[in-house]
Amino acid sequence: MKKGLDNSAELEILRNAGCSGDVIEHCLAVCRLATSIADELNIHTDRNLLMRGALLHDIGRSKTHGVAHVTEGVRMAKELKLGREIERIIERHIGAGVTAKEAAVLGLPAKDHIPETPEEKIIAYADNLTRGKKIVSFEESLRMFKEKLGADSPAIDRMILLHKELEGWKKQHL
Repeated sequence: MKKGLDNSAELEILRNAGCSGDVIEHCLAVCRLATSIADELNIHTDRNLLMRGALLHDIGRSKTHGVAHVTEGVRMAKELKLGREIERIIERHIGAGVTAKEAAVLGLPAKDHIPETPEEKIIAYADNLTRGKKIVSFEESLRMFKEKLGADSPAIDRMILLHKELEGWKKQHL
């Protein structure tokens, strides 16, 4: 990783949790992309939190690959005492967030799972652009989400808004 931060502890947590090599490679790819995105933005981010959160966002995939990996990941983060900020990143990383109503339908706790902090938003966005360990364009990611969810899904609007917000952060103060 960049800037002298050592994230071997997070990788060890993923291994000890039982994450597959593919999940760990995905988390590493998300981390690389998230830090690259953060480098382009004109906003302050906690780089250590960003890297830790990106690496741990899919820890729940050690137990399930369905949407419940979010709930499982939050439970594991609490058990491991990873801190509320990491729990929130795990809880809010799917898509560009999930509303309380959508969460209830998906079987998640019926509360908003919408990313709020810059770190949460960057990780959710980077995760959307990462398929396995391959990075895809925003346009490709959006096309895949439209195929999966339908073009009229509110999740698509949130993805576009998140993309525009990050693009705006790039351009401001330049």
